[in-house]
Amino acid sequence: MTDYLVDKRDLEFCLFEQAKIQSFNAYKAYEDFDRESLEMILAEAIKFAQQEMSQHSAPADAAGCKIVDGQVYVHEGFMQLYARTREAGWFAPSMNPEFGGMGLPLPLGIAILELTIGACGSFVFFPGLSIAAGHLLENYARPELRDLLVPKLYSGEWTGTMCLTEPQAGTAVGDVRTVATPIDGSPGEYSITGQKLFISAGDHQLTDNILHLVLARVPGDPEGTKGISLFAVPKRRYDLSGKVLESNDVAVTGLEHKMGIHGSPTTSLSFGDNGNCRGYMVGEQRSGIVYMFQMMNEARITCGVQGAGAANASYQLALAYARERIQGAKVTDRTPDAKAVAIIEHPDVRRNLLISKAISEGIRALLINTAVYADRADHAPDEADRTKYQDLVELLTPICKAYATDQGFKVTELAIQIHGGYGYIKEYGVEQYMRDTKIASIYEGTNGIQALDLLGRKMRMKHGGVFLTWLQETNTFLQANAEHATLKDLVAAIDKAKNDLATTAFGFSQMGKANPELSLLGATPFLEMFGHVEVGRLLVEQALIADARLTELYTSKGADTAEARAALIRDNPEARFLDGKVKTARFFVTHQVPKVKALAKEISTADTSPLDIVF
Repeated sequence: MTDYLVDKRDLEFCLFEQAKIQSFNAYKAYEDFDRESLEMILAEAIKFAQQEMSQHSAPADAAGCKIVDGQVYVHEGFMQLYARTREAGWFAPSMNPEFGGMGLPLPLGIAILELTIGACGSFVFFPGLSIAAGHLLENYARPELRDLLVPKLYSGEWTGTMCLTEPQAGTAVGDVRTVATPIDGSPGEYSITGQKLFISAGDHQLTDNILHLVLARVPGDPEGTKGISLFAVPKRRYDLSGKVLESNDVAVTGLEHKMGIHGSPTTSLSFGDNGNCRGYMVGEQRSGIVYMFQMMNEARITCGVQGAGAANASYQLALAYARERIQGAKVTDRTPDAKAVAIIEHPDVRRNLLISKAISEGIRALLINTAVYADRADHAPDEADRTKYQDLVELLTPICKAYATDQGFKVTELAIQIHGGYGYIKEYGVEQYMRDTKIASIYEGTNGIQALDLLGRKMRMKHGGVFLTWLQETNTFLQANAEHATLKDLVAAIDKAKNDLATTAFGFSQMGKANPELSLLGATPFLEMFGHVEVGRLLVEQALIADARLTELYTSKGADTAEARAALIRDNPEARFLDGKVKTARFFVTHQVPKVKALAKEISTADTSPLDIVF
C-alpha cells in the first residue's frame, strides 16, 4: 500500500495567499473563522485523510462490492471509516450549520473534498452525494420535508443519491419514463414506478436508510424536460419522527462492474415493482429539472475536484518515486566510471514532472478560485456583486468539470509513465488513480456535453455579457501587472492568449450562421482554450505573489547576489517553494499556453472532414 502524500504548503498558498479566505470572516456566515482556526482545520483534514482514510483505498479497490439477497455490501472497512468520518465532523464541511453542517468557507470545503478524493476516491460518493441532495432539499423542499431530511443527510445518519438516468434516457433527461401518480387523500405523496441506472452509492450497508432524489413525470404532464418533477423517495419508509420503518418497494436490480472506483457501488434500481413505492414531491410540480440542475452543477464541480485530487496525489507519488529510483547516468557525465543517478536527474523525467506539477496545481487553483466566486455570490453585501460572481460560477462550471478532469487524467497517465513498468503494477498506487479518475470525464454530462454547454449556453448568457465580464476581470488583472519587473513577459503571453480566445469566441456566431454543426465541431477545442487561459492566469497570479514573497525573503536573509540566492533556494524550503511557483508558471505559459493559438487555428480552418466522412 502506498502512502497518501499531500503538499500542505501548496494548499495553504492557494487558500490563504491567493484566495485569501481568511478575509471571508468579514461575512457574517464566517465571522468565527480567522486564519489560525482555518489553518488548524486544514491540518486536521490532512491528518484525517492520511491516517484514517487512505488505508482503505487499495483494500476497497480489491474487494469491490457485492449483492447478497438484494442487499449491496461494500468494503467492510468503510463501516469503520464512515463512522469515524461522522464522528470527526467531516461529513458536511461547508454546509449550513443550522442543519448540521460545519459552515466552513467553500474554498476550504473544496480543499477538504480534494483530500478525501486523493485519500480514498471510492468513499467520496457516500458523503458527497448526500450533502448535495441535502443542499437541494434545503433550498427547494417544503419546510416539514426539509427540516426532517436535511439534518439526516448532513449528519450522515442517512445517505442520498441522484436518480436521473434510465435505460433510454441518459443525456436526454427529458425522455424519462418513471411515473409519479398522486395518492388520493395524501397531498404531496405519490406512487412511484420506474427504473433508474448508473446510480452512484445506490445501495449499501453503511446506513439504515437511503434517500433517492428521483426525476419522474406525473400523468398528464407534458413530454420533455418541462414536464418533469422531482421526488424524495426513501429506500425504507419512515414516520414523522424520522424513525425507519418497513421497505418502500425500492429494489436493486444490478450492480455495475467498472473500470475503476470499485469500492463505490454503482447500481440499477427499480421503484414500485409491487405497486408500493411512495415518494414526496420536492418543490413545485414540473420544476424538477430546474431543481436537479443545482445538484448536477455541484456534482460537476465535484468531478473537477476529482480530477484535481487524483492529479495532485499522482504527481506526489511520481515525484517521490523519481527521487528514489536509481537508473542511468547523467547524460552530461561522460566519465568511464559514471554512476547511476535518481531518475529525477534525467531531462525527460523532469519535463514530465513539471507538466504534472503545473497542471495539478493549476486545476487546484481553478477549483478553489471558482469556490471563491461561489462564496461571494452567496455572501457579498452588494447585490450587483452577488449577481456578477454567480454568473462567473456558471460560466466556469463546465471548464471546472471538463478541463480539470481531462487534464487530471493526463497527470495520472504521466505518473504511470514516470514510474515506468512499476507504474503498471497495483502496489505503486498510480494505476488506481488512473482507473478511478477516467469516469470523471463521463458522468454528470460527458465532457463533450460540457463543451456544448459552454459554447451554446454559457457564452450566450445575457447576450454574451457574462463572457464580457470575465474578459473585464481578466483585463483588470493583466493591466495591473503589465509592467511587472520580472514577470511582465508571462503577463503579456496570457494577454495574447486571452485575445485569441476572445477572437475565436466572437467568430463562432458567424460560423454558426453558415453551418450550426460546424461551430459545434469547435466546442471541445474552445473549452480547452478557455481552460489553458484561465489556469495560466491563475498560475501567473501565483507567480506574482511568490515573486514578491521571495524578494522579501532574499532581503531578510541578505541574499544579494545570484550565488547567495541560488544557495538559499537550494537550502531553504520556503525559498524553494516560492521559486518553484515562479518556475511552474513560466513553464505552463511557455509550454501549455501556446496551445491556445494552435487550437484557435484549428477552429478557424472550418474543416468539415468530420461531417463529410462516411464511416
